[in-house]
Amino acid sequence: MRTKVFTLALACVCCFSLSYAQRAPSAKTEPAAKTEPVSPSRTIVPESSVVTQHQATINGQRIAYKATAGTLPVWDEEGKAIAGLFYTYYERSDVQNRDSRPLVISFNGGPGSASVWMHIAYTGPVVLKIDDEGYPVQPYGYKENPSSILDVADIIYIDPVNTGYSRPTSKDVPGAKFFGVNADIKYLAEWINTFVTRSNRWASPKFLIGESYGTTRVSGLALELQNSQWMYLNGVILVSPTELGIERSGPVEAALRLPYYAATAWYHKVLPSDLQSKTLSAFLPEVEEFTINELLPAMARGNFLTEQKKKEIAAKMARYSGISEKVILQYNLDVSTNFFWKELLRDKGFTVGRLDSRYKGIDKNDGGDRPDYNAELTSWLHSFTPAINMYLRNELNYKTDLKYNMFGSVRPWDNSNDKTGENLRQAMAQNPYLNVMVQSGYFDGACDYFNAKYSMWQLDPGGRLKDRLSFEGYESGHMMYLRKDDLSKGNRHIREFILKSLPKPGVPAKF
Repeated sequence: MRTKVFTLALACVCCFSLSYAQRAPSAKTEPAAKTEPVSPSRTIVPESSVVTQHQATINGQRIAYKATAGTLPVWDEEGKAIAGLFYTYYERSDVQNRDSRPLVISFNGGPGSASVWMHIAYTGPVVLKIDDEGYPVQPYGYKENPSSILDVADIIYIDPVNTGYSRPTSKDVPGAKFFGVNADIKYLAEWINTFVTRSNRWASPKFLIGESYGTTRVSGLALELQNSQWMYLNGVILVSPTELGIERSGPVEAALRLPYYAATAWYHKVLPSDLQSKTLSAFLPEVEEFTINELLPAMARGNFLTEQKKKEIAAKMARYSGISEKVILQYNLDVSTNFFWKELLRDKGFTVGRLDSRYKGIDKNDGGDRPDYNAELTSWLHSFTPAINMYLRNELNYKTDLKYNMFGSVRPWDNSNDKTGENLRQAMAQNPYLNVMVQSGYFDGACDYFNAKYSMWQLDPGGRLKDRLSFEGYESGHMMYLRKDDLSKGNRHIREFILKSLPKPGVPAKF
Protein backbone atom coordinates (compact mmCIF):
# COMPACT_ATOMS: atom_id res chain seq x y z
CA MET A 1 0.00 0.00 0.00
CA ARG A 2 1.30 3.43 -0.88
CA THR A 3 1.78 5.75 2.10
CA LYS A 4 0.30 9.20 1.63
CA VAL A 5 2.58 12.11 2.58
CA PHE A 6 1.08 14.90 4.66
CA THR A 7 2.41 18.45 4.99
CA LEU A 8 2.94 19.53 8.57
CA ALA A 9 2.60 23.13 9.64
CA LEU A 10 4.99 22.84 12.55
CA ALA A 11 8.77 22.73 12.46
CA CYS A 12 9.76 19.08 12.78
CA VAL A 13 12.67 16.73 12.72
CA CYS A 14 12.91 13.59 10.62
CA CYS A 15 12.97 10.22 12.30
CA PHE A 16 15.68 7.76 11.52
CA SER A 17 16.04 3.99 11.75
CA LEU A 18 18.10 2.27 14.39
CA SER A 19 20.45 -0.43 13.26
CA TYR A 20 19.32 -4.01 13.70
CA ALA A 21 21.93 -4.53 16.41
CA GLN A 22 20.25 -1.86 18.54
CA ARG A 23 16.79 -3.38 18.27
CA ALA A 24 15.05 -6.04 20.28
CA PRO A 25 16.24 -9.42 18.99
CA SER A 26 12.67 -10.70 18.85
CA ALA A 27 11.32 -8.33 16.20
CA LYS A 28 13.61 -7.88 13.22
CA THR A 29 13.04 -4.47 11.69
CA GLU A 30 14.18 -3.23 8.31
CA PRO A 31 14.93 0.44 7.66
CA ALA A 32 11.81 2.59 7.47
CA ALA A 33 10.13 2.40 4.10
CA LYS A 34 8.96 5.98 4.39
CA THR A 35 8.90 8.42 7.25
CA GLU A 36 7.16 11.69 7.87
CA PRO A 37 8.32 14.21 10.43
CA VAL A 38 7.14 14.17 14.01
CA SER A 39 7.04 17.14 16.35
CA PRO A 40 10.07 17.67 18.62
CA SER A 41 7.93 19.87 20.88
CA ARG A 42 5.17 19.10 23.35
CA THR A 43 2.43 20.24 20.96
CA ILE A 44 0.33 17.82 18.99
CA VAL A 45 0.86 17.35 15.28
CA PRO A 46 -2.64 16.42 14.00
CA GLU A 47 -1.21 14.44 11.07
CA SER A 48 2.03 12.44 11.09
CA SER A 49 3.19 8.94 10.26
CA VAL A 50 6.27 6.76 10.45
CA VAL A 51 6.38 3.43 8.62
CA THR A 52 8.67 0.52 9.51
CA GLN A 53 8.97 -3.07 8.27
CA HIS A 54 9.17 -6.05 10.65
CA GLN A 55 9.13 -9.82 10.93
CA ALA A 56 7.95 -12.11 13.72
CA THR A 57 7.03 -15.75 14.28
CA ILE A 58 3.30 -15.85 15.09
CA ASN A 59 1.19 -18.96 15.56
CA GLY A 60 4.06 -21.01 14.15
CA GLN A 61 4.50 -18.91 10.98
CA ARG A 62 7.23 -16.43 10.08
CA ILE A 63 5.27 -13.31 9.18
CA ALA A 64 6.38 -10.04 7.63
CA TYR A 65 4.37 -6.99 8.61
CA LYS A 66 4.31 -3.22 8.27
CA ALA A 67 3.80 -0.91 11.24
CA THR A 68 2.50 2.64 10.89
CA ALA A 69 2.71 4.87 13.97
CA GLY A 70 1.14 8.29 13.61
CA THR A 71 -1.67 10.74 14.19
CA LEU A 72 -4.85 11.58 12.30
CA PRO A 73 -7.16 14.53 13.01
CA VAL A 74 -10.46 14.69 14.82
CA TRP A 75 -12.64 17.12 12.83
CA ASP A 76 -15.29 19.49 14.13
CA GLU A 77 -18.55 20.31 12.34
CA GLU A 78 -16.80 22.89 10.14
CA GLY A 79 -14.07 20.47 9.09
CA LYS A 80 -11.42 22.01 11.36
CA ALA A 81 -8.91 19.74 13.14
CA ILE A 82 -9.59 20.01 16.89
CA ALA A 83 -7.42 17.08 18.05
CA GLY A 84 -4.86 14.59 16.79
CA LEU A 85 -5.34 10.93 17.72
CA PHE A 86 -2.29 8.72 17.97
CA TYR A 87 -2.60 5.23 16.53
CA THR A 88 -0.44 2.21 15.70
CA TYR A 89 -1.52 0.17 12.68
CA TYR A 90 -0.14 -3.27 11.83
CA GLU A 91 -0.63 -4.86 8.39
CA ARG A 92 0.58 -8.27 7.32
CA SER A 93 2.83 -7.62 4.31
CA ASP A 94 2.14 -10.67 2.12
CA VAL A 95 -1.57 -9.94 1.64
CA GLN A 96 -2.28 -8.99 -1.97
CA ASN A 97 -5.98 -8.15 -1.60
CA ARG A 98 -7.22 -6.75 1.72
CA ASP A 99 -10.90 -6.85 0.77
CA SER A 100 -11.32 -10.13 2.66
CA ARG A 101 -8.64 -9.47 5.29
CA PRO A 102 -10.20 -8.76 8.73
CA LEU A 103 -9.41 -5.45 10.45
CA VAL A 104 -9.46 -5.35 14.26
CA ILE A 105 -9.95 -1.90 15.85
CA SER A 106 -8.68 -1.93 19.44
CA PHE A 107 -9.43 0.30 22.44
CA ASN A 108 -8.63 0.14 26.12
CA GLY A 109 -10.61 1.82 28.85
CA GLY A 110 -10.35 4.08 31.83
CA PRO A 111 -12.04 6.06 30.23
CA GLY A 112 -8.74 7.96 30.44
CA SER A 113 -6.46 5.05 29.55
CA ALA A 114 -4.25 4.60 26.49
CA SER A 115 -4.42 1.54 24.22
CA VAL A 116 -1.05 0.38 25.56
CA TRP A 117 -2.35 -2.56 27.59
CA MET A 118 -3.71 -4.83 24.86
CA HIS A 119 -1.23 -3.36 22.34
CA ILE A 120 1.96 -4.63 23.97
CA ALA A 121 0.60 -7.38 26.20
CA TYR A 122 -2.19 -9.18 24.33
CA THR A 123 -2.99 -9.10 20.62
CA GLY A 124 -0.09 -7.14 19.10
CA PRO A 125 3.14 -8.51 17.60
CA VAL A 126 5.21 -7.79 20.72
CA VAL A 127 4.59 -8.47 24.41
CA LEU A 128 6.14 -7.38 27.66
CA LYS A 129 9.09 -9.09 29.24
CA ILE A 130 7.37 -10.28 32.41
CA ASP A 131 7.25 -13.52 34.34
CA ASP A 132 4.72 -16.25 33.52
CA GLU A 133 2.17 -14.87 35.99
CA GLY A 134 2.49 -11.24 34.84
CA TYR A 135 4.86 -9.77 37.45
CA PRO A 136 7.51 -7.24 36.34
CA VAL A 137 11.13 -8.25 35.84
CA GLN A 138 14.14 -6.08 35.08
CA PRO A 139 15.59 -5.05 32.75
CA TYR A 140 12.26 -3.88 31.33
CA GLY A 141 11.48 -4.55 27.71
CA TYR A 142 9.45 -6.41 25.11
CA LYS A 143 9.78 -9.47 22.90
CA GLU A 144 7.97 -11.22 20.06
CA ASN A 145 4.40 -12.30 20.75
CA PRO A 146 4.00 -15.81 19.30
CA SER A 147 0.27 -15.68 20.13
CA SER A 148 -0.61 -12.41 18.33
CA ILE A 149 -3.67 -12.41 16.09
CA LEU A 150 -1.72 -10.64 13.30
CA ASP A 151 -1.63 -13.91 11.37
CA VAL A 152 -5.40 -13.68 10.74
CA ALA A 153 -6.16 -9.94 11.02
CA ASP A 154 -4.63 -6.50 10.67
CA ILE A 155 -4.87 -4.43 13.86
CA ILE A 156 -5.09 -0.75 14.76
CA TYR A 157 -4.63 0.49 18.33
CA ILE A 158 -6.20 3.89 19.02
CA ASP A 159 -5.50 6.31 21.87
CA PRO A 160 -8.49 8.60 22.60
CA VAL A 161 -7.93 12.29 23.37
CA ASN A 162 -5.50 12.97 26.25
CA THR A 163 -4.27 9.36 26.33
CA GLY A 164 -1.02 8.15 24.79
CA TYR A 165 0.22 10.92 22.47
CA SER A 166 -3.32 12.08 21.56
CA ARG A 167 -4.15 15.71 22.40
CA PRO A 168 -6.53 18.54 21.49
CA THR A 169 -4.99 21.01 19.04
CA SER A 170 -5.66 23.88 21.45
CA LYS A 171 -6.45 24.36 25.13
CA ASP A 172 -9.50 26.30 23.95
CA VAL A 173 -11.18 23.19 22.51
CA PRO A 174 -14.00 22.30 24.96
CA GLY A 175 -13.49 19.01 26.82
CA ALA A 176 -17.18 18.28 26.30
CA LYS A 177 -16.32 17.49 22.68
CA PHE A 178 -14.55 14.33 23.88
CA PHE A 179 -15.16 13.54 27.55
CA GLY A 180 -18.42 11.67 28.00
CA VAL A 181 -20.01 8.35 27.11
CA ASN A 182 -21.78 9.63 24.02
CA ALA A 183 -19.32 12.38 23.00
CA ASP A 184 -16.55 9.74 23.07
CA ILE A 185 -18.54 7.41 20.83
CA LYS A 186 -19.48 10.15 18.38
CA TYR A 187 -16.02 11.59 17.69
CA LEU A 188 -14.33 8.17 17.60
CA ALA A 189 -16.84 6.91 15.03
CA GLU A 190 -16.01 9.92 12.83
CA TRP A 191 -12.29 9.26 13.30
CA ILE A 192 -12.66 5.58 12.39
CA ASN A 193 -14.43 6.64 9.20
CA THR A 194 -11.43 8.84 8.31
CA PHE A 195 -8.97 6.05 9.05
CA VAL A 196 -10.89 3.37 7.13
CA THR A 197 -11.27 5.68 4.13
CA ARG A 198 -7.61 6.71 4.06
CA SER A 199 -6.48 3.11 4.53
CA ASN A 200 -8.85 1.78 1.85
CA ARG A 201 -10.41 -0.75 4.27
CA TRP A 202 -14.12 -0.30 3.53
CA ALA A 203 -14.40 -3.77 2.01
CA SER A 204 -12.65 -5.52 4.92
CA PRO A 205 -14.57 -7.46 7.60
CA LYS A 206 -14.31 -5.30 10.70
CA PHE A 207 -14.10 -6.16 14.39
CA LEU A 208 -14.04 -3.97 17.49
CA ILE A 209 -12.26 -5.08 20.65
CA GLY A 210 -12.42 -3.13 23.90
CA GLU A 211 -11.19 -3.76 27.40
CA SER A 212 -12.82 -2.45 30.60
CA TYR A 213 -14.34 0.97 29.80
CA GLY A 214 -13.32 0.15 26.25
CA THR A 215 -16.24 -2.32 26.26
CA THR A 216 -18.64 0.57 26.94
CA ARG A 217 -16.95 2.43 24.08
CA VAL A 218 -17.11 -0.38 21.50
CA SER A 219 -20.67 -1.37 22.45
CA GLY A 220 -21.78 2.17 21.68
CA LEU A 221 -19.60 2.35 18.57
CA ALA A 222 -21.21 -0.77 17.12
CA LEU A 223 -24.49 1.12 16.66
CA GLU A 224 -22.96 4.56 16.01
CA LEU A 225 -20.84 3.19 13.17
CA GLN A 226 -23.94 1.60 11.63
CA ASN A 227 -26.30 4.55 12.09
CA SER A 228 -23.99 7.52 11.47
CA GLN A 229 -21.13 6.15 9.36
CA TRP A 230 -23.02 3.31 7.59
CA MET A 231 -20.20 0.97 8.57
CA TYR A 232 -21.23 -2.57 9.55
CA LEU A 233 -19.23 -4.93 11.75
CA ASN A 234 -18.67 -8.68 11.87
CA GLY A 235 -17.79 -8.87 15.55
CA VAL A 236 -17.37 -7.14 18.89
CA ILE A 237 -15.06 -8.56 21.57
CA LEU A 238 -15.67 -7.41 25.15
CA VAL A 239 -12.63 -7.98 27.38
CA SER A 240 -13.41 -7.55 31.10
CA PRO A 241 -16.66 -5.70 30.35
CA THR A 242 -18.27 -2.94 32.38
CA GLU A 243 -21.99 -2.85 33.21
CA LEU A 244 -22.76 -1.36 29.75
CA GLY A 245 -25.48 0.85 31.20
CA ILE A 246 -27.52 -2.24 32.17
CA GLU A 247 -29.29 -1.49 35.45
CA ARG A 248 -28.33 -3.46 38.56
CA SER A 249 -28.59 -2.10 42.05
CA GLY A 250 -29.67 -3.09 45.54
CA PRO A 251 -29.90 -6.86 46.07
CA VAL A 252 -28.86 -7.67 42.49
CA GLU A 253 -25.65 -5.63 42.70
CA ALA A 254 -24.79 -7.07 46.11
CA ALA A 255 -25.53 -10.70 45.29
CA LEU A 256 -23.64 -10.80 42.00
CA ARG A 257 -20.30 -10.21 43.76
CA LEU A 258 -20.22 -13.59 45.52
CA PRO A 259 -18.88 -15.80 42.69
CA TYR A 260 -15.91 -13.43 42.29
CA TYR A 261 -15.29 -13.57 46.07
CA ALA A 262 -15.39 -17.35 45.86
CA ALA A 263 -12.88 -17.48 42.99
CA THR A 264 -10.48 -15.20 44.88
CA ALA A 265 -10.83 -17.18 48.10
CA TRP A 266 -10.14 -20.38 46.15
CA TYR A 267 -6.99 -18.87 44.63
CA HIS A 268 -5.65 -17.86 48.05
CA LYS A 269 -6.50 -21.28 49.53
CA VAL A 270 -8.72 -20.05 52.36
CA LEU A 271 -11.74 -22.26 51.63
CA PRO A 272 -12.80 -25.46 53.46
CA SER A 273 -10.82 -28.45 52.24
CA ASP A 274 -13.71 -30.06 50.34
CA LEU A 275 -14.12 -26.92 48.22
CA GLN A 276 -10.43 -26.18 47.96
CA SER A 277 -9.77 -29.63 46.51
CA LYS A 278 -12.04 -28.91 43.52
CA THR A 279 -10.87 -27.27 40.32
CA LEU A 280 -12.10 -23.73 39.86
CA SER A 281 -14.22 -24.75 36.88
CA ALA A 282 -15.92 -27.42 38.99
CA PHE A 283 -16.37 -25.15 42.03
CA LEU A 284 -17.77 -21.93 40.53
CA PRO A 285 -21.01 -23.34 39.03
CA GLU A 286 -22.05 -24.38 42.54
CA VAL A 287 -21.55 -20.82 43.80
CA GLU A 288 -23.34 -19.34 40.80
CA GLU A 289 -26.39 -21.53 41.38
CA PHE A 290 -26.50 -20.55 45.06
CA THR A 291 -26.18 -16.87 44.10
CA ILE A 292 -29.10 -16.92 41.66
CA ASN A 293 -31.40 -19.39 43.38
CA GLU A 294 -30.86 -18.62 47.09
CA LEU A 295 -28.81 -15.50 47.81
CA LEU A 296 -30.58 -13.10 45.47
CA PRO A 297 -34.13 -14.04 46.61
CA ALA A 298 -33.02 -13.85 50.25
CA MET A 299 -31.49 -10.40 49.85
CA ALA A 300 -34.60 -9.20 48.02
CA ARG A 301 -36.60 -9.86 51.20
CA GLY A 302 -34.48 -7.38 53.15
CA ASN A 303 -35.47 -7.03 56.80
CA PHE A 304 -38.40 -9.44 56.33
CA LEU A 305 -35.97 -12.32 55.90
CA THR A 306 -36.21 -14.48 59.02
CA GLU A 307 -33.21 -14.49 61.34
CA GLN A 308 -32.85 -18.25 60.92
CA LYS A 309 -32.78 -17.97 57.13
CA LYS A 310 -30.42 -15.02 57.31
CA LYS A 311 -27.97 -17.09 59.38
CA GLU A 312 -28.25 -20.00 56.94
CA ILE A 313 -27.47 -17.73 54.00
CA ALA A 314 -24.58 -16.06 55.87
CA ALA A 315 -23.09 -19.46 56.72
CA LYS A 316 -23.10 -20.48 53.05
CA MET A 317 -21.64 -17.12 52.00
CA ALA A 318 -18.87 -17.59 54.57
CA ARG A 319 -18.18 -21.08 53.28
CA TYR A 320 -17.82 -19.80 49.72
CA SER A 321 -16.11 -16.44 50.30
CA GLY A 322 -13.49 -16.98 53.00
CA ILE A 323 -15.07 -14.17 55.08
CA SER A 324 -16.42 -15.08 58.52
CA GLU A 325 -20.14 -15.58 59.09
CA LYS A 326 -20.02 -13.02 61.90
CA VAL A 327 -18.65 -10.30 59.63
CA ILE A 328 -21.15 -11.13 56.87
CA LEU A 329 -24.01 -10.78 59.34
CA GLN A 330 -22.58 -7.47 60.57
CA TYR A 331 -22.86 -6.25 56.98
CA ASN A 332 -26.38 -7.70 56.55
CA LEU A 333 -25.10 -10.02 53.79
CA ASP A 334 -23.94 -7.02 51.71
CA VAL A 335 -20.12 -7.16 51.84
CA SER A 336 -18.54 -4.43 49.70
CA THR A 337 -15.64 -5.16 47.40
CA ASN A 338 -13.40 -2.64 49.20
CA PHE A 339 -13.97 -4.43 52.49
CA PHE A 340 -13.43 -7.85 50.89
CA TRP A 341 -10.06 -6.79 49.45
CA LYS A 342 -9.01 -5.63 52.93
CA GLU A 343 -10.55 -8.47 54.94
CA LEU A 344 -9.77 -11.71 53.08
CA LEU A 345 -6.07 -11.92 54.07
CA ARG A 346 -6.14 -9.46 56.96
CA ASP A 347 -4.94 -12.08 59.43
CA LYS A 348 -1.92 -12.72 57.19
CA GLY A 349 -1.05 -9.01 56.90
CA PHE A 350 -2.01 -8.59 53.23
CA THR A 351 -4.66 -7.00 51.06
CA VAL A 352 -5.68 -8.36 47.68
CA GLY A 353 -5.74 -6.47 44.39
CA ARG A 354 -8.81 -4.87 42.83
CA LEU A 355 -8.23 -5.55 39.13
CA ASP A 356 -6.45 -8.83 39.80
CA SER A 357 -6.90 -10.39 43.21
CA ARG A 358 -3.97 -12.73 42.81
CA TYR A 359 -1.77 -9.72 43.67
CA LYS A 360 -1.11 -8.94 47.33
CA GLY A 361 -0.43 -5.56 48.94
CA ILE A 362 0.84 -4.32 52.29
CA ASP A 363 -1.01 -1.54 54.12
CA LYS A 364 0.25 0.77 56.82
CA ASN A 365 -2.32 -0.63 59.25
CA ASP A 366 -4.08 -3.99 59.36
CA GLY A 367 -7.20 -2.19 60.55
CA GLY A 368 -9.57 -0.38 58.24
CA ASP A 369 -12.21 -1.18 55.66
CA ARG A 370 -10.33 -0.67 52.38
CA PRO A 371 -6.78 -1.13 51.04
CA ASP A 372 -4.33 1.78 50.89
CA TYR A 373 -3.59 1.20 47.19
CA ASN A 374 -4.27 -1.10 44.23
CA ALA A 375 -1.55 -3.73 44.49
CA GLU A 376 -1.95 -4.95 40.91
CA LEU A 377 -1.91 -1.57 39.14
CA THR A 378 1.36 -0.41 40.66
CA SER A 379 2.87 -3.73 39.62
CA TRP A 380 1.67 -3.37 36.03
CA LEU A 381 2.92 0.20 35.65
CA HIS A 382 6.39 -1.11 36.54
CA SER A 383 6.59 -3.07 33.31
CA PHE A 384 4.23 -1.30 30.87
CA THR A 385 5.47 2.29 31.11
CA PRO A 386 9.14 1.72 30.22
CA ALA A 387 8.23 -0.80 27.53
CA ILE A 388 5.78 1.35 25.55
CA ASN A 389 8.12 4.37 25.63
CA MET A 390 11.04 2.23 24.46
CA TYR A 391 9.03 0.41 21.83
CA LEU A 392 7.42 3.42 20.11
CA ARG A 393 10.67 5.38 20.00
CA ASN A 394 13.26 2.67 19.36
CA GLU A 395 11.31 0.08 17.39
CA LEU A 396 8.67 2.10 15.53
CA ASN A 397 10.83 5.24 15.22
CA TYR A 398 8.05 7.57 16.42
CA LYS A 399 9.91 10.38 18.18
CA THR A 400 8.22 13.22 19.97
CA ASP A 401 8.69 15.15 23.20
CA LEU A 402 5.04 14.65 24.13
CA LYS A 403 4.62 12.51 27.23
CA TYR A 404 2.95 9.18 26.57
CA ASN A 405 -0.03 9.31 28.94
CA MET A 406 -0.72 5.89 30.40
CA PHE A 407 -3.63 7.69 32.04
CA GLY A 408 -4.76 11.14 30.94
CA SER A 409 -7.02 13.87 32.28
CA VAL A 410 -10.56 13.31 30.97
CA ARG A 411 -12.53 14.78 33.87
CA PRO A 412 -15.27 15.74 34.23
CA TRP A 413 -16.60 12.73 32.34
CA ASP A 414 -20.29 12.77 31.42
CA ASN A 415 -21.71 9.35 32.27
CA SER A 416 -25.30 10.33 31.60
CA ASN A 417 -27.51 8.49 29.15
CA ASP A 418 -25.33 5.38 29.01
CA LYS A 419 -27.35 2.96 26.92
CA THR A 420 -24.41 1.16 25.39
CA GLY A 421 -25.69 -2.33 26.19
CA GLU A 422 -28.92 -1.49 24.40
CA ASN A 423 -26.87 0.09 21.58
CA LEU A 424 -25.06 -3.22 21.13
CA ARG A 425 -28.32 -5.17 21.14
CA GLN A 426 -29.77 -2.88 18.48
CA ALA A 427 -26.65 -3.23 16.35
CA MET A 428 -26.93 -7.03 16.54
CA ALA A 429 -30.63 -6.94 15.77
CA GLN A 430 -30.02 -4.78 12.69
CA ASN A 431 -26.96 -6.69 11.48
CA PRO A 432 -27.23 -10.50 11.14
CA TYR A 433 -23.46 -10.73 10.57
CA LEU A 434 -22.61 -9.23 13.99
CA ASN A 435 -21.34 -11.64 16.68
CA VAL A 436 -20.21 -10.84 20.25
CA MET A 437 -17.70 -12.60 22.49
CA VAL A 438 -17.04 -11.82 26.19
CA GLN A 439 -13.68 -12.57 27.82
CA SER A 440 -13.36 -12.33 31.63
CA GLY A 441 -10.81 -13.20 34.29
CA TYR A 442 -12.20 -14.96 37.35
CA PHE A 443 -10.01 -12.91 39.71
CA ASP A 444 -11.05 -9.49 38.38
CA GLY A 445 -12.82 -7.52 41.13
CA ALA A 446 -13.42 -4.34 39.13
CA CYS A 447 -15.32 -5.86 36.19
CA ASP A 448 -16.06 -9.26 37.63
CA TYR A 449 -16.85 -12.28 35.52
CA PHE A 450 -20.31 -12.99 36.96
CA ASN A 451 -21.46 -9.44 36.29
CA ALA A 452 -20.17 -9.95 32.73
CA LYS A 453 -22.35 -13.05 32.45
CA TYR A 454 -25.30 -11.12 33.88
CA SER A 455 -24.81 -8.37 31.27
CA MET A 456 -24.76 -11.00 28.53
CA TRP A 457 -28.00 -12.52 29.87
CA GLN A 458 -29.72 -9.13 30.12
CA LEU A 459 -28.42 -7.81 26.80
CA ASP A 460 -31.00 -9.86 24.93
CA PRO A 461 -33.93 -10.69 27.24
CA GLY A 462 -35.91 -12.19 24.36
CA GLY A 463 -33.19 -14.76 23.64
CA ARG A 464 -33.21 -14.30 19.88
CA LEU A 465 -29.57 -13.22 19.71
CA LYS A 466 -28.05 -15.66 22.20
CA ASP A 467 -26.64 -17.94 19.47
CA ARG A 468 -24.37 -15.01 18.52
CA LEU A 469 -23.23 -14.37 22.10
CA SER A 470 -20.40 -16.35 23.72
CA PHE A 471 -18.39 -16.25 26.97
CA GLU A 472 -14.83 -17.32 27.81
CA GLY A 473 -13.38 -17.33 31.34
CA TYR A 474 -9.73 -17.38 32.47
CA GLU A 475 -7.87 -18.13 35.70
CA SER A 476 -6.43 -14.63 35.93
CA GLY A 477 -7.59 -11.06 36.43
CA HIS A 478 -8.70 -7.97 34.53
CA MET A 479 -5.80 -8.30 32.10
CA MET A 480 -6.06 -12.05 31.80
CA TYR A 481 -3.42 -12.06 29.06
CA LEU A 482 -0.63 -11.17 31.51
CA ARG A 483 -0.65 -14.80 32.57
CA LYS A 484 1.31 -16.75 29.98
CA ASP A 485 -1.20 -19.60 29.63
CA ASP A 486 -4.07 -17.17 29.16
CA LEU A 487 -2.15 -15.04 26.66
CA SER A 488 -2.08 -18.07 24.39
CA LYS A 489 -5.60 -19.20 25.22
CA GLY A 490 -7.20 -15.75 24.93
CA ASN A 491 -5.63 -15.05 21.52
CA ARG A 492 -6.67 -18.48 20.33
CA HIS A 493 -10.25 -17.71 21.32
CA ILE A 494 -10.11 -14.36 19.48
CA ARG A 495 -8.62 -16.00 16.40
CA GLU A 496 -11.35 -18.67 16.41
CA PHE A 497 -14.04 -16.01 16.96
CA ILE A 498 -12.82 -13.93 14.01
CA LEU A 499 -12.71 -16.89 11.67
CA LYS A 500 -16.11 -18.15 12.83
CA SER A 501 -17.64 -14.69 12.35
CA LEU A 502 -16.62 -14.43 8.71
CA PRO A 503 -19.58 -15.44 6.53
CA LYS A 504 -18.98 -17.92 3.75
CA PRO A 505 -18.73 -16.33 0.31
CA GLY A 506 -22.11 -15.41 -1.05
CA VAL A 507 -24.01 -15.90 2.23
CA PRO A 508 -26.33 -12.88 2.59
CA ALA A 509 -26.89 -10.90 5.80
CA LYS A 510 -30.47 -11.89 6.53
CA PHE A 511 -32.43 -13.65 9.23
